[in-house]
Amino acid sequence: MRTLVLNAGYEPLAVVSFKRALVLVMNEKATVIEHVEGEPVWGTRSVFDRPAVIVLTRYVRVPTARRTPVTRRGVLRRDGFRCGYCGASASTIDHILPRSRGGRDTWENLVACCLRCNNVKSDRTPQEMGWELRFAPGAPRSTSWTVRGAERADPRWEPYLALAA
Repeated sequence: MRTLVLNAGYEPLAVVSFKRALVLVMNEKATVIEHVEGEPVWGTRSVFDRPAVIVLTRYVRVPTARRTPVTRRGVLRRDGFRCGYCGASASTIDHILPRSRGGRDTWENLVACCLRCNNVKSDRTPQEMGWELRFAPGAPRSTSWTVRGAERADPRWEPYLALAA
């Protein structure tokens, strides 16, 4: 069971275990705004609602330069596991400007790619192949990327994640 943590301004911060969320609530550092019906947590002296969404009582300053790190899994997820060249199912990633020519590992230079297109393209650019990308790759910007753990969102979280999008 996981819990969405909101800052005092109701912007999503993170997803934590319900145990961590319950500790924040019990220490009065957060309050429960959504809970799981019918699944209370029994303590030695009292019963608590199992938190689904909590809001911190004090505002936590978050660095604005929160940049999502580039990973193979992230590129595949961003592109929906579809090849950026032909649209087939993708299992690899491709450097648009090959690394041998100075291409970097950036969101803008990486695209999900099927094995066939990756092998045919080899060490060339899409322009040299006469290919076009189906979309312009870039860094992901939705809250499911900046809030760790929000990619598998609980339906109760949607109103709070939608506010930040």
